[in-house]
Amino acid sequence: MPQSARKTSPIVFEPEFIAGLKDIFEDKIVFNRVLGLKITELTPERARARIDMRNELVGHYSFNRVHGGVISAGLDAMGGLAVMAAIGARHMDETPTERLHRFGKLGTIDLRIDYLRPGVGEYFELRAEVMRLGSRVASTRMEFLSADGTLLSTGAAAYIVS
Repeated sequence: MPQSARKTSPIVFEPEFIAGLKDIFEDKIVFNRVLGLKITELTPERARARIDMRNELVGHYSFNRVHGGVISAGLDAMGGLAVMAAIGARHMDETPTERLHRFGKLGTIDLRIDYLRPGVGEYFELRAEVMRLGSRVASTRMEFLSADGTLLSTGAAAYIVS
């Protein structure tokens, strides 16, 4: 979606909520730690993160390409993170701690990844946004980009939220 068409929310997350969500996403979800996912931006509208390329993530040794599973798992995680942020924004009347306990039932129910170009680079940027947050299901779209901003893969997913 073009930057000019995006709606921006007046909601600003408290540092405690952001720190708690980073702790869940980057440390408590151990597989995200294995991938090296690090949150770079978190707002009610979008989530951004970064994965630094390392030898353990290589899928094609001749070309030093990132494994497709890293792309898929990273985009799935980012869709979930965007949903967590949207849920947090929906319940701003609760304390940050109360909102951080709302993610227990979150799970992927559908995931589609389109691999557009080979993933080569020293790091990758991942982006996600919620298209719709319902009472039971959330829909997201995600992007996996090279360090220079080239779109390498896209994703779309649905998550159970209750």
